Amino acid sequence: MEASTTGQFTAKEFRAALGSFATGVTVVTTAGEEHGYGMTANAFSSVSLDPPLVLVCVIAGSDGSEHIRSNRCFAVNILAAEQEPISRYFSSKERPKGRDAFSEVSHRTEITGSPILDGVVSYLDCTLHVTLQAGDHDIFIGEVQSLSVAPDAKPLLFAGGGYAQVAES
Repeated sequence: MEASTTGQFTAKEFRAALGSFATGVTVVTTAGEEHGYGMTANAFSSVSLDPPLVLVCVIAGSDGSEHIRSNRCFAVNILAAEQEPISRYFSSKERPKGRDAFSEVSHRTEITGSPILDGVVSYLDCTLHVTLQAGDHDIFIGEVQSLSVAPDAKPLLFAGGGYAQVAES
């Protein structure tokens, strides 16, 4: 076992500790009057069953944060194991923005108008319930308006700085 770091640790050590926790991979999307926006994110969690609430954490002041704040809605698209290219697309700074943001990705919209990506394990289409600030991130809590689950699909995972898949038991 590695030596523990008590009290004093670097940002790199903190990031490594957090990276040891395997998460699902999502693309968080939102849409307003002008165009849609999407970003890869793994800071996602359920909050409440009644009412049905989920949260996503987004870097404060980023394009994603500003779009969610102004549009007052978002969708969480939980990616399937074979959707690593979509995760990479929405995490790329070179991807199309504005009206062309979803030109290369098959999708549809539902209640909030936020893009729902085709082929995902599940999605949750949300209206913004509350926004909180914590450190360098905005925490957006959304009330789920609609959802869908593909029962046989396997999720894409992220751990230790790389993509992974669920192993069969």
